[in-house]
Formats: sequence, C-alpha cells, structure tokens
Amino acid sequence: MPTFVYSAQGPSGVITGELSASDRSEAFALLGKKKIQPFKLEAAGEMKTAAGSSAKARQTAASVPETISGPIKLKLPQVVLFIEELADLVGAGIQLEPALATMERRRELSGIKTLATVLRGKVRDGMAFSKAIAATSPSFGRLFCALVSAGEASGSLSIVLKRQAQYMRSLQALKSKVLSALMYPAFLIVAAVAVTLLFVVYLIPKLTEMLDSTGGSLPMAAQIILRFSDAFKSYWWMVLLGGTAAFILVKAWISRPESAIPWARFKLRLPLFGSIFRARFYVQFLETMANLLGNGLTMVQAMQLTHEATDNPHLRREFEGVMRHVAEGVALSRALDRSGQFPPLLIDMVNVGEQTGDMSGALSRAAERFDRELGKKIDTLAALIQPVIVCLMAGMVGTMAYLMMTTIFQTISSINK
Repeated sequence: MPTFVYSAQGPSGVITGELSASDRSEAFALLGKKKIQPFKLEAAGEMKTAAGSSAKARQTAASVPETISGPIKLKLPQVVLFIEELADLVGAGIQLEPALATMERRRELSGIKTLATVLRGKVRDGMAFSKAIAATSPSFGRLFCALVSAGEASGSLSIVLKRQAQYMRSLQALKSKVLSALMYPAFLIVAAVAVTLLFVVYLIPKLTEMLDSTGGSLPMAAQIILRFSDAFKSYWWMVLLGGTAAFILVKAWISRPESAIPWARFKLRLPLFGSIFRARFYVQFLETMANLLGNGLTMVQAMQLTHEATDNPHLRREFEGVMRHVAEGVALSRALDRSGQFPPLLIDMVNVGEQTGDMSGALSRAAERFDRELGKKIDTLAALIQPVIVCLMAGMVGTMAYLMMTTIFQTISSINK
C-alpha cells in the first residue's frame, strides 16, 4: 500500500507525518477523520518530482504578488463572496490548498482571484491560513482571523467558515438596510436644493428683467430673493471657499483622537437616526457574541473580540466597563444592566440564556428579534422622512412658482397700462 507524507497546521505549529492509503482520496479521508487539514499531501515515491513542481508553482504564484504593492483591500461584498466560496469548497471535502487553487482559476479578474493566488502561495510555503490572511488583507479583520485560527487548531475550519459566511451576510444586509433607507431622502434633498437654485439664480432674475422693462415694481419677497441671487452670483466663490474651509475644519476635528468619542456620542443623539445607529449596535453585538460563543470561545475572549469589532468609539468605551465586570465574575446580564447602554428586553433575553445554559442560542434569537426591530425602525424612518422632504420641496417650489406668477401678472398689468 502506498505511503503518503503530509504537512498540516497544528496547535503548536506545522506538523508532518506519514500514513498508508490506497490512493490520495483515501489519504485525505483518513486525515479528515483525525480532524487534520493538510496543506501538503504527497506520495513518498514522488517527493522529488513533487518538490520540483511545488517550487515551480511557488515561482508562478510569486509572479503575481510581485506586482502587488501593499495589502489587498476588498469591499464587503467581495469579502462575503470569498468566504462563501471558500466555505463551500472546504465544506465539500476539498482541502485548503486545492480550494484556494480553484478560486485562483476564477475567470473573473478581481481582488478575490488575486487574494486567492497570494494566499495559496503562502499556504504552500507552510504559513497558517489565519496568519496568511491577516498578513495579506486587512479587509477581514482580527475577528475573522482569530476564529479561523481556532478552526485550524481544532480541525473544524469548514464549520467556522460557514458560520462566518452567514455572519458576514447578515452584516452586509444590515448595512444595506441603513444605506437604502438614507439613499432616497438624500436624493430628494439634492433635488430640492437644485430646483431652488434654478429658481433663485436663473428664472426669477429673468422675469425681473422683463418687469423692469415695463416699469413695474417687484413684490417684496421677490426683491429679497433677487438680492440674494445677486449676492450669490457676486460672491459664490466666497461661499464655496467658506464651505470648503468649514468641511476641512470639521473633518480635521473629527479625525482627532480626542474628538472621536464626542462625535460618536453626537451621532447617537441625532433625532430619528440616533435610535437606528444604536439598534444597529445591538444587532451587531448580539450576532458577534453568538457567533463567537458558538465557535467555542470563552465569554471573556468573545467580549474582547466584540469590543474590537464595535465601530462607535463611545459605545466601545462603555463596553469596556461591561468587559471589566464580566472578567471580575459578574454575570453578563448584570454587567449589561450596570452599563445603562442596553435596553431591558435585551438584558432579559441574555438572562434567559444564562439560566438555560444556551447562551449562544439565546443571543442568536435576541439578534433575530432586534434585527426585526431595526427593520421596523428603518421602514418607519423611510416612511416618515420621505413625506417631510416632499412637503419641504413642495413648499419651496410652490413659493418660487407663486413669486414667478405674481411677477408675470404684474408685468402683464404694466404692459396693459
């Protein structure tokens, strides 16, 4: 029976060994039963030939990374697609290096293909997949790398990838909800400003010239708008310069480390939008904790990674107090209650998980419930803000139309006289 030599990533580093099997497929199956994910498996009689082809493959893979300067950055949809495809391949029994080779042969030229090429080269050289992806792309984050490292050590990489794919899909859907709710109102605001400028800068001054030629007088409101139009035409560059300077100053203030927490607190206090930002934090907190605890991490480890995955600096600072209480032995529900940043319903659902011993399941169910609540908040905001903006647009356009009609009637009256 042929002897196969394998190399795999173990808890303490790269491990090597030998096993007897009838063919390569049986060797992979035997290693899979031992929860070993080899990144290299070769027949003992083909070591020299395989070594030569491996070196050639490394040279071929290295030719692509040489043209890459800096880390490979992917957008969130690309990250989700990469994890989904890799999870499907590994879950189907394909080992990591062949799975990356399959993704490397993608017809679509994108960052996913390039990332798969670079990762495959590093995995073939003996680097752990978690370390390779952490060194190659910052788009995946420390949370994903930590879970992959735990999956490699425990032999459950396929399960971890599937859970992470589901988690990333939910995170992408969450961001899409918020963006879609703000897109249409933003378009209406831009349209309203554009129509107002068209009236003020072009249409009303044209009618004014017509009225002046007949010797008529403008209504007071039209005179005010006309003066505003003349001032805007004369000093538009000052307005543009002042707006640019104000934007740069505000952006510089926000980028300062000491301004991050006040700005984050201000966003949470915004009318209508603040509650959505806070609800989004609740959903992300619950889904992240459920995902981490479901992958076998301890409560303290899960909270540390959740703390790093929190976007809002103010909530991240408040969460540090929760972590400190839990590390001291306080139950999570009591620690959340002491922080004053979490709603009673969330605390009650966490308490149910503590009483039943199924914390991951309880947090997952709470995440689903708060995700539905977030969807309702977004729908309510979209339903409320659109009529408000439409009414404001109608008011501005109606005012301009009234002034134009008044000017036209006065022009006709002056001509008749």
